[in-house]
Amino acid sequence: MNHSKSISVLTCSQVPFTTLHSLLKRFGLTLVMVENDASIPGSFWGDSEAGLIGTQVLVRSDTPIHSLLHEACHCICMDEVRRQGLHTDAGGEYEEENAVCYLQIVLADGLPEMGKARMWTDMDAWGYSFRLGNSRAWFEQDAEEAREWLIRHQLMNEEGSPTWQVRRLQ
Repeated sequence: MNHSKSISVLTCSQVPFTTLHSLLKRFGLTLVMVENDASIPGSFWGDSEAGLIGTQVLVRSDTPIHSLLHEACHCICMDEVRRQGLHTDAGGEYEEENAVCYLQIVLADGLPEMGKARMWTDMDAWGYSFRLGNSRAWFEQDAEEAREWLIRHQLMNEEGSPTWQVRRLQ
């Protein structure tokens, strides 16, 4: 990923904490705000990137929303055994990573300040990489396997809406 500070992406300071907290709470996840000058515990990438510890998603005001949703979706998509030992590195296989990216785009529509279009823009600006060249093309034309994975694991229904539950079985 690019991680350039010059990129303007939507951050946690631009979305009400209560909105972010409420979205994660629907999945049984807890949003933890870290002081602006502190490092983010559980952050795999460091800097302003969101962290994961158990079912906690840790952020600062400068954490990009795409990072918060990406890490939250890792927690949502992993099985219970991995979630219980989760600290920093979400792990997971290729199919799960694609499902994470797909679900973060779906969940972006639950944030009025974000939406899918802004998520696609921010993901592309940040350096997410897709076969078709950008996140929107991937989502609309090449992500059927990710969609099917989410439905199979009961994280999304056939209509494309989240089920508001975390993955239970392997």
